[in-house]
Formats: sequence, C-alpha cells, structure tokens
Amino acid sequence: MERLAQSVAAYIRKYDLLRPGDRVGIAVSGGADSVALLRLMLELRDELGIVLSVVHFNHQLRGTDSDSDEQFVRELAETRGLEIIAESRDVKTVAAEKKLSVEAAARELRYEFFRCALQSSVNRIVTAHTLDDQAETVLLKLARGAGTRGLAGIYPKKVVSRQPSPTSKSKAGAIPGPAAKEETIVRPLLRSRRSQLREYLAEIGQTWREDASNQDLRHTRNRVRREILPRLEQEVNPGVCEVLAETAEIARVEEEYWADEISRSLPRLWSEDGSGGILKVGPLESFPLALRRRLVKAAAEILGMALQFRHVEEILDQQSDGNTSALPGQWVVTRHGDELRFRKMGEPSSDYQYELSVPGKITIAEAGIAVETLVINGNSGTQTYNPQHFVDSRLAQHKWVVRNWRAGERFWPAHTKEPKKIKELLQDRHITGDEKQRWPVIACGDEILWLRGFGVRRDFQANGSEGVLIRELKERQK
Repeated sequence: MERLAQSVAAYIRKYDLLRPGDRVGIAVSGGADSVALLRLMLELRDELGIVLSVVHFNHQLRGTDSDSDEQFVRELAETRGLEIIAESRDVKTVAAEKKLSVEAAARELRYEFFRCALQSSVNRIVTAHTLDDQAETVLLKLARGAGTRGLAGIYPKKVVSRQPSPTSKSKAGAIPGPAAKEETIVRPLLRSRRSQLREYLAEIGQTWREDASNQDLRHTRNRVRREILPRLEQEVNPGVCEVLAETAEIARVEEEYWADEISRSLPRLWSEDGSGGILKVGPLESFPLALRRRLVKAAAEILGMALQFRHVEEILDQQSDGNTSALPGQWVVTRHGDELRFRKMGEPSSDYQYELSVPGKITIAEAGIAVETLVINGNSGTQTYNPQHFVDSRLAQHKWVVRNWRAGERFWPAHTKEPKKIKELLQDRHITGDEKQRWPVIACGDEILWLRGFGVRRDFQANGSEGVLIRELKERQK
C-alpha cells in the first residue's frame, strides 16, 4: 500500500499541513482509522522530516472497554518507540454539570486536551478524519440547512493559535527572526476512504480496536454512515461520497474568498455601540445580494448570533422606518432611516430618527420638543438672526434628519476653538441618564448641523442674510 502513503504525502504537501521540524502528535483512539494514520505517519516521518508522538484521550464512556482502548494505544506507542500524551476525563459527568449533550461535552473536552498538548508538547496534532467522515458531515449539514460555510465541512487545517517566535519583534528595525509558529490541528486523510485504510491495515498485519458505539443507530451520524449513504451509493450514485467531499472542497474555497470580501467591506458599514450595533443600509444596498446576505450574517455574528437564512432575508426585506425582526438570543433588528439597529429585547432604546423638511416643523416626542426650520432669503426686513441658529443655505439642498446623538459623534460649538465629543459637552452641562441618551441633533448625512442647547455648528453657520433658521419652539409637547 505504498501508493496510499504517497497519496497522503501529496495531500499533506498540497495543503501545507506539515513541515520539516514539526513536532507532531498523532491522535490515536485505537480504532482502525487512527491506527492506520499512525502507521502511515511512521512510514512518512523521515520523508516529511517530522518528530512523532501519540496523543490519546480516554472519554470514560464505555467503562472497561475505554480503559482497554487506552492500554492498547499505550502498548502500540511503546512498541514503536513513541512518547504518549494521554488524559482521562469523565465525559458524562461533565455533560450533566454543563447541561450539554454527551457528544458536545466529549468534543469540548477532547479539544481542550488537544489545546493543552499543543501548548506544551507538540505544534501539530493530526487526526484521522477520512473522506467518508467528510461526506457524512456535508450530508448532515445540508440536511440541517447549512449554507456554503456548513457545506465546507471538515477543513484540512484548523489553526488553534499562533505563538510569536522568541527572537522576532514587531517594531521597525527589529532583528529578523523566524516566523510565528502555528499550533494547528490537521487532517491528512481527507482524501482517503475508510475502506482503503482497513485494506492497508490488513496488508501490514496491524490490529485495531472496534468501538461498539459506532453501531448504535440512535446516533444520527451512525444512521447516515450505516444506512443513508450506503443506500445513496446503491440507488443514486456509487461515487456519492467522493461527490460530497468535492462539494466540501468547492465550498471551502468559496468561503475563503467571501471571508476576504467581508473583511474588506464590513468595517465600512458596521459600528458597535453600548447596546448592540448599527449596519448602514445605503452602502449595503450597493452590493450584490450574495455579499449583502453574508454581511448581515457576519454583523450578527459579531454580537454572538448565528442567523438562519430566513432571519437574513427578513432583515434585508425591511424597507420602512420602524420595521422590526426578531432574531435568536432575544435580539431584534429595527430599521431606522438608513440604519439597521441590532438591540437586545427588553433593553430600553433611546434611539429615534425623523426626516426634517426645510422649511418645516416637527415634534419630537422622545425629546419633548418641537423644532422648526425657516428659509430666510434676505428680504425679511431689517431683522437679524443669531448666527448660532442660522445655517448656510447651501446645506438645505440635502436631506436633513432630526435624531438622538450617537456614541463617538463630535460637535463644534461657536464658543470653542475646536470640535468636542457630544458626550463631553452634555456632561459639562450636567445632562445625564435617559435625557442625555435622547438629546436631539439635526444631521445632514454624516455631519451634525445642530445640537440642542448649542445651536448650529460653528463652521456651518450662515455668513450673510440668507440661510435656514433653526429654532426650538417654546411650546413643549407632552
């Protein structure tokens, strides 16, 4: 089976999974796939220039059988002269304590063990995921409603962390040193069939341990493995496993492309505030639908939400002010003008926004005031106006809105030498609490024209007798 070993070596090189000098821990459970992985890595270690050890995690799920698996792996490692790193944990107890399924708790503890090994003894861990595992994963993800990210299935490489080299420095002019080392979990058997591995073990006379739980059809993956995929191979396509694995490869590359697009585009649209986040609608609508969907999903993920397709479509379908959609985790998203605002349900929101006509008048119930705009054309007799309430007429050509101020916004009052944060201006006047959050501004695009109590921004004030007068009406609305 030298051909199988060279196929694995080619896969390792194609995806840069292992490099000369790597300290590699082989995850061996005692089952056929992981034992075959160990024997293949032993064949390839000189060619690849790697140092091998064995890692084994005893889940204590099958009583004495689990302990016998561990003993088998220890003897296998000793026979081959390899160091073994092993740990044993009671998965069922942890699952009960954390209110997790046994499968979720087992995965969590196993990867915790892998991370500890990566931080202390090895810089690569190889696992025995096969092409069959990939096909099962893709089919399960598809059945549960995954998008292309889910269809990407199992990745050949999973970086746990990057450790900087002790001789490398980030400052300019530093002495060059080796690149940062990646602590990584890799899967070199993703193009190898399970049947190939068993044929290989039979050919070299290597025994393994059988896990009886793999026959238990109460587990969904076992039903897919034992019943659904064989039926598809028999009645639909004999090569269905290869097709599903190829689908994962296509989806993975697609996701890598879209991840780059999102990292470039999302910062232009997204901002976080104290109670959630804001996504700008205008720039979002300029993108193709495929990117719009991914940007909405990525924005929600920043807040810890995993949106389903229907959630994304509901958000993108919001057209009018006040439209609200319920999201997972007691989140809601509401359309406010050209913004989509994500907030937790039950948390009070002080946000509001209304279009302001020029000339025109509007009552802002949230702030308890009314605001009026008047166009002054220079023919209004001898009356003069305080420049702090008089806006340059050129700005009247654009859309104005009256709304509450946002975190991080700045304003330039007439009496100061430079702009200041609105938060600081309000604090100086002892405006606090909910009143502070609801304090109104008039904005034109991204610029604040007027701030209640401070008048028109210094550099937007009208110089002559023509402009737009902004005034807060004396009669308050209750």
